[in-house]
Formats: sequence, structure tokens, C-alpha cells
Amino acid sequence: MDRGLYPIAAPGLDLSRVPTPCFVLDLAALKRNLDVLKTVQDRTGCLILLALKGFAMFSVFPLVRRTLKGVCASSPHEAILGKEEFSGEAHAFAAAYSASDIKRLVTTADVIVFNSFTQWQRFKQTIAEAERKIRCGIRINPAHSEVSYPLYNPCAPRSRLGVRSETFKKQAESGLLDGITGLHFHTLCEKNADALERTLKVIEEKFGEYISRMTWVNFGGGHLITRRDYDIDLLCRLIDGFKKRYDVEVYLEPGEAVALNAGILVASVLDIVDNDGPIAILDTSATTHMPDVLEMPYRPEIAGAGLPNEKPYTYRLAGLSCLAGDIIGDYSFDKPLAVGDRLAFQDMAHYSMVKTNTFNGIQLPSIATYDPESDEFTIIREFGYADYKNRLS
Repeated sequence: MDRGLYPIAAPGLDLSRVPTPCFVLDLAALKRNLDVLKTVQDRTGCLILLALKGFAMFSVFPLVRRTLKGVCASSPHEAILGKEEFSGEAHAFAAAYSASDIKRLVTTADVIVFNSFTQWQRFKQTIAEAERKIRCGIRINPAHSEVSYPLYNPCAPRSRLGVRSETFKKQAESGLLDGITGLHFHTLCEKNADALERTLKVIEEKFGEYISRMTWVNFGGGHLITRRDYDIDLLCRLIDGFKKRYDVEVYLEPGEAVALNAGILVASVLDIVDNDGPIAILDTSATTHMPDVLEMPYRPEIAGAGLPNEKPYTYRLAGLSCLAGDIIGDYSFDKPLAVGDRLAFQDMAHYSMVKTNTFNGIQLPSIATYDPESDEFTIIREFGYADYKNRLS
């Protein structure tokens, strides 16, 4: 990893001020990301939505909605949150909907994207009878992979996501495209604009004759627009060219890019044990607070720490759950760790915050903001026993 591409979040924050564990959102970093996204919108006229699956810290929605045009939701609950706390457009997509899902979505969503023509046909009449006008779309799958992690590859073999071109053609020729005004694709994960360029070429080859019949196309998420090396000029050329060729409105729906490098997870050392080397047990956990560390897997950066043996003192950092594999990774430090030391895991504002869970009854991290301009640190939410108990019965 090129660390120069990932600035440190909240660098001026004195960690002794932070009760642990705690997610801290750097407001200046969030504004920096929003400025980049605004530039893309201003240059191309595209509409950028917030993917709630990646970042749903609604206390800062008043700031985010100054730039972004709405939200995209993966469930009725996300759609309700978007409508209540964000305003703007609300788009919904799920691999499948139940009848009760659709009943709730027709009261909140402005756009509903279906994963199959079967689902579209099943709920077409319900949508037509809704009191609100709802635009509908179909998710397409170009069968073109740009993502190396199978778990995050929407176009992997036998993927359940999106309609492939052969099926799409048959259904369109049968008249099932009537009432569909847009297409949606989501093929990327943490990718630069060159991956989108290759994907668009395949999509136009396979679906071009249908795009011209649409009024909007959603390019999905996975565009790491706010990373320092992202080719914004190429992205803007791709959007402009696509809009010119097909005369459609273009949407993007990043989640990670909105909050990239904008937050930290602060944890404390609870104990240090030795088993073929020192192991520091923290008051955080990979399995409960940073599940992507195990699912992807990956090793999060820590401010001031290095790779194993890069600095004089190397430790394995581990969580406090009963899961034997609750291991965050191996890190080195300039000086020995001690009980009570605080560590700041980087890039924790997106996905980690929305994926936390209460396995073992482990305390959920508090949520806070930090404003570097005023040095103001604010606790937004703290969690306790009730949050654990109320998930159960």
C-alpha cells in the first residue's frame, strides 16, 4: 500500500480526550471529500448519491446533503433513514424484494431498481398503483470482472446480481422492458477510473441498443474518487462522453469515497500477553468492530505504527472477543506498548461503522466528531447494555 495515498485522519486530536473504543469522524476530511465530489458534479452535471450501506452517520447528513443529491438504499430501513434524515432523491436496490418491502418502499423511494425481470413483473402493478410517481430500473451484469476479491466481485461467475445480456435481450424482446426508465450497474470495488472505462466499453457493446431507450443510467459505486491518485479528468470525460452518446442522466453512488480516510477507531491496550511473541489485547475487536479485517481480509493502518519489524517493537494486536481468530494484525512501534496506551486505526468511517455488531455482548464503540479548525471534540452517541439487549428477545 502506498501510504502517501491515504492521509492520516484527525492528526491533531489528542487521543487522551477520547473514551475508547470510539469512532471519530474528522469533519475537515469529510469536507475535503465532498469538495472533490462536488467538482465532479459541477464539471459533468452527473448526480452523486450517498450509498448508505457504506456510510450512514446521519448526524452529519446536514453537511453531506449540501453537496450530494440523495441516497441509495439496500433495504426499506435504509430508504426510510434517507428520507427522514437526508431528503433529496432516494434510490433503492436489493437482490430481491418481498411484498412487504415494496409496500414500504413505494412510500419512501423515488427510484426502485430490480435485480430481475421476474421481480419487476411481480411488483409492476403495485408500483403503478402507488400514490407517488416512482421510476423503475433494471440492474445489469456485463459479466466483466474488475474486482480481485471474490467476496466483493459483483460479476463473479454465478453471481446473483444483475441481468446478463443474453437474458436481458430475451426479456426486452418479450416486451418486459416497458415501464423501465433506467439501467443500473455496479461492477467495481475500490477502483480507479480506468476500471470504469473498461467496464463501460463492455456495457455499451452488450447493452448499447437499450441504453438509448432509457432516461437515466446509474454507474453504481466502487469508484474511489477521493483517493489522491484517482483520475478525475478521465472520470469526467467518461461521464461526458456517455451522456453525449445516449442523452441520459448519469448517477454515481459511492459509499467509501464519501468518507474515505475521514475517520478513525480509537482503542486502548487492555493487556499484553506472550505466546511466541508479545500480543496486545485491545478494547476493540476485529470481529465486532472491524469485520472487514476478517472478511476481506486486510490489515488496517495505525497512526505511528509500522510493518512487523520495521520499528524496534513488534506486537500482534488482538480483539477481546472469544473468537480465536479475532486478530487485527502485526504492527511495530517506536517504543514498547503499555496497558492504557491508545491506538488510532485509520480509515474507519466507512463500512466499519455500519457493520459493527454485539457478538459476545461486547461494547459498541461510541461515535464522535472532531473539527480540526476549532479543536472541538464532540461525542455524538454512546452505547450500552440496552443496545445489546434490544437486539434480542
